[in-house]
Amino acid sequence: MRLETVELQSFRSYPHLEFVPDPGTNLLIGDNGAGKTNLLEAIAYLSTLRSFRKAPDDALIASSADGAIVRGAVGAPVSNHTIEIELSRAGRRRVLLDGKRPTRNAELRSRLRCVTFLPDDLELAKGSAGQRRNLLDDIASQLRVTAGADQADLERSLRQRNALLRNHGPTADPDALASFEDAIAEAGSKVVAARHETATRLGPYLQDAYGTLADNRVEWSYESRWGDWEDEPAVLRSKLADALAGARRKDMERRVTTVGPQRDEPRLFLDDRDSRTHASQGEQRSLVLALRLATFDLLAGTFDEPPVLLLDDVFSELDPHRAEAVVDRLPIAQAFLTSARHGEVNAVNGARWTVDPAGKVVMA
Repeated sequence: MRLETVELQSFRSYPHLEFVPDPGTNLLIGDNGAGKTNLLEAIAYLSTLRSFRKAPDDALIASSADGAIVRGAVGAPVSNHTIEIELSRAGRRRVLLDGKRPTRNAELRSRLRCVTFLPDDLELAKGSAGQRRNLLDDIASQLRVTAGADQADLERSLRQRNALLRNHGPTADPDALASFEDAIAEAGSKVVAARHETATRLGPYLQDAYGTLADNRVEWSYESRWGDWEDEPAVLRSKLADALAGARRKDMERRVTTVGPQRDEPRLFLDDRDSRTHASQGEQRSLVLALRLATFDLLAGTFDEPPVLLLDDVFSELDPHRAEAVVDRLPIAQAFLTSARHGEVNAVNGARWTVDPAGKVVMA
C-alpha cells in the first residue's frame, strides 16, 4: 500500500501542491512552521477523515479560501484507488472513493491505512486513560469492521442514558434507563472484549519494537470496576448489566453514567513500573514510538499490504543510540518522516524533500 500522488488545494499552508512521493522512505525537511506536519495531516486525513491535531474541518481550509481539496492516488498490489475530499466553509464536505460516494466512510481506511506518530503521542504513556482506550479502540476498528460498529453503538447508548440522567436526574424513568443499560451492556461487552484481543495481539509486536530501543519488559494492564477484560463476552455482558443496574440510583443523583467501558483504565507497565508515574521522559517517548511501530507490524501482518507510516519529528528528543535504533527498525514500506534539521536524518536512506513556507515541496 502506497501513495502514488498527493494533491492539495487551499489546505492549511498549501495554496496548491502536486506531490509524487517515493514508494519507500520520504524525508521532509524544513524549518518549524514550514508545513511539514500539514502534509502529514493531509495524508492521514485521506484515511481517517479526521485531523490528527483534533482540529475542526474549517481550520484545515486556508484562511484566504472558502474551501479546500485533498486528493490521493493509492497504489496496492491488487487494485488502485483514488480518494478525494472537498471541504467547504459553507456546507458539508464531499467524499469520493474512486469517483463515487463510499457506503461508509470507514471504507477509506481499508483503501489507505496509516500509522502515525506525533510528538503529542507522549500522552499515551503519561496521560489519561482515555488516550489508551482510544488507541485500543482505534486499532480494534482497523482489525475488524464490527469493532467500529460496536464502539458507535456504545457511544450512542451512553449519550442517550446520560442525556436522560442530565435532564431528569432523580426523577428519570427507571424503565427507560434500564433499556439503555441493556444496549450499553450488549455493545460495551463487545468493546471490552475487542480491547483485550487487540492488546493481546499487539503485545508481542510491542515487546519486539520496544526491545530495539530499550531492555524493559512491556505489559498491558486493565483496571475496571465492573469486570475482567479476560472474561468471555457473555460474562462481561452480565457483569456490566449488573453494574449499571447497581449504580442506577447513584447515577440519577450525579446525573451521569459512572460505570462502564468509558471509565476503564488501560495502563502500560515497564518492568512492573507504571509508565505514567515511574518512567523517564526518554522511556515514555520510546514506549510511544514502540506502540506505533508495533501497530504498523500488527496491521502489516494482518492484511495483504503494509500501511503507510507517518513519523512527525520523531528524532528531536531521542539520544543518538535510540535514533539509530529507530532508523534500523524502519519497515520496508512507504514512510514519511519530518525533521527541522538535516543532521537528524543523515543516517536515513530515502528521498529527501525540502518544504518551505510558500507551500512548495521540492527534491533536496
